[in-house]
Amino acid sequence: MKAPAISGGREACGQRPDALACELIELGGVVQGVGFRPFVFRLAQRLGVQGWVRNRAGVVEICATAAPDVLENFRTALLAEAPPAARPERRTVAPGEFTGTGFTIQDSASGDAIQGLPPDLAPCPDCLAEMAAPGRRHRYPFINCTQCGPRYSIIRALPYDRANTAMAAFPLCPACAAEYKNPADRRFHAEPVACPECGPRPRFGALEGEAALTACLKALRAGRVVAVKGVGGYHLLCDAADETAIARLRARKHRPAKPLALLLPESRLADYVVANETALAALRAPARPILLLPQRPGLPDVLAPGLSELGVMLPDSPLHHLLAEGFGAALVATSANRSGEPMVTTEAQAEAELAGIADAFLHHDRAIERAVDDSVLRIIDGAPRILRAGRGLSPIEINLPCTLDRPVLALGGHMKSAITLAWGDKAVVSPHLGELDSAPAQAGFTRMVADIQALYGVRAEVLLADAHEGYASTRWARAQELPVETIWHHHAHASAVAGEHGMAERLVFTWDGVGLGPDGALWGGEVLLGRPGQWRVAARLRRLRLQGGDAVSRAPWRSGAAMCWQAGIAPPEGLVPDALAQTAWMRGLNCHESAAVGRLFDGAAALLGLCQTASYEGQGPAMLEALAGKLPDAAPLPLRLVDGVWEADWAPLVPMLLDATLPHPERAARFHAALAATGAEMAQCIGANLAGLAGGVFQNRLLTEALLARLRGAGVTAHLGRAIPCNDAGLSFGQVIEFGARQWMK
Repeated sequence: MKAPAISGGREACGQRPDALACELIELGGVVQGVGFRPFVFRLAQRLGVQGWVRNRAGVVEICATAAPDVLENFRTALLAEAPPAARPERRTVAPGEFTGTGFTIQDSASGDAIQGLPPDLAPCPDCLAEMAAPGRRHRYPFINCTQCGPRYSIIRALPYDRANTAMAAFPLCPACAAEYKNPADRRFHAEPVACPECGPRPRFGALEGEAALTACLKALRAGRVVAVKGVGGYHLLCDAADETAIARLRARKHRPAKPLALLLPESRLADYVVANETALAALRAPARPILLLPQRPGLPDVLAPGLSELGVMLPDSPLHHLLAEGFGAALVATSANRSGEPMVTTEAQAEAELAGIADAFLHHDRAIERAVDDSVLRIIDGAPRILRAGRGLSPIEINLPCTLDRPVLALGGHMKSAITLAWGDKAVVSPHLGELDSAPAQAGFTRMVADIQALYGVRAEVLLADAHEGYASTRWARAQELPVETIWHHHAHASAVAGEHGMAERLVFTWDGVGLGPDGALWGGEVLLGRPGQWRVAARLRRLRLQGGDAVSRAPWRSGAAMCWQAGIAPPEGLVPDALAQTAWMRGLNCHESAAVGRLFDGAAALLGLCQTASYEGQGPAMLEALAGKLPDAAPLPLRLVDGVWEADWAPLVPMLLDATLPHPERAARFHAALAATGAEMAQCIGANLAGLAGGVFQNRLLTEALLARLRGAGVTAHLGRAIPCNDAGLSFGQVIEFGARQWMK
């Protein structure tokens, strides 16, 4: 729909026609789905600028005519006064030509590859206030405006116009159409605009609208598990104070110990977690992520067994807001999918796949075009860090330090899968896909590969894959007809830090659970020196012989036993459930060697009796961190040069971990402190003055902050990723940087 022309320009500026100039301005970044064209319209009206604005495949084009000084003010205000959710980037300014009068919003035009895709945005304060007040949208669960509402999850194609979204199925009623056309209304050109007369509706069984919400709340209060269709998929909700309901949910979902996130009305937040201003800002941001925060004493352990933090989120949609406020207390809110499989997005899927998990369903009739899970963040080193990028944060669009000569698609690893499409000087990291163990997960991966290229209008000419040939993503790449370039796992981790913080030579601690190294060993405790395309091992932890193959990652007792055997100490009684394991270990049967710090954390957790068999990835290390109190001063582990590489011996940790005279929390704290001291000592021995941390181990706040503090105290400038996750979700971006460095160095 076209907006009406407005008066202004020559007369408003008080200029003669020959004093006017005309410019064609192109802006990239996030400028679609965030009310940018209406903002430009109103800005032009205020300043007396004539011309037009339109979308073109992810950019905004503006033809602006006014006196030169007015145009200068106009260009400045386009960036300085942009809507809160917009992130405009000025691309080009060129001479233009305009022969009309007034200023209009023109129909969208087609164009080249898009530059910015809007994320889904939580309800804004204006919409929440309108939803609470008497009127046409009173308690309407799909209220939105130019500053809030679904975006990425409903887009079918670009440009971002209503006809290209799931809202095309809902023709505007006269009242909504009038708002859409009114430049003074906050719904002026808001593509998802709707109301109870013309928009989506919730349904609970045979009930619709307000009756459906009332029935859903009644079911939750009765202890039932309800599958609720949200923005990017279904959530499973139940009463967070009802341990019977939670136990039933855990049993049905086969999730015996993995922590459960909570959906809270903001008024109850302080009852459950401790949140400072940084945390509150992250929780209230339009992305509405799950944020890990210290839990209040006295909460039932069943929510996050053995952990000291809870994942909490404020309502991410008007529907969730009505449910949270109506319930008045905490609700468990976990992704509605079978373990290891993609999120459920359709009513038919939900009824079929969740029939044995959910007791009831709250559906709605707005289609989810793209599944997107909740984002997960943690405050580390004073800032929110992305652990999982999903709704509200994805896709992550980031500028590359240099320009690629051809489009590439980086496929990441196997765990915490995410892919990156890159072309020119742009990279786009997909939403979280999860582990690629199951056939449904691999099918979801394949869909994302096709979807991200189709949506951005870019076809990859090269595939980038992890060098581990056993990864599902690498196997998929080998089956395609495109050239495949392999990237070493930890080189990608290191390059991800460089891609975000600069390409200068630096030291990068690549500490994680496992990854294949160029020497054929399984890395995970290496410290790399160099820059993308030129990494070398400068330090590492002593390698540990592990028995049991892939079973090691879910059996911390194997790591704990191996630490004891290799240190010449008998494991604690009852630690080893398999009597043949030691014989196999001594003979080297089904064994591999790894310096992985993640396995040392597993072993420490097992030796302290916290976790012998893990039901979810990282369980032992998470419990070990939760047990540790304030970290003491600690000496570094013994270091020695081995073939030019500084090697730290973890063996002295074993007798300390088994010392029954020390309280368990003190042993856990000493373990963390020793590793932080060792990392800082490695940097001193190598002589680096710039460092980065990469790898899943640095999701651990205690270790990360202690290591960063020690490095900075020694005069080393040290970074941790912020836009790019430090875990394997950041691998695909690092693969792009590592591959690009090969051509940038030529």
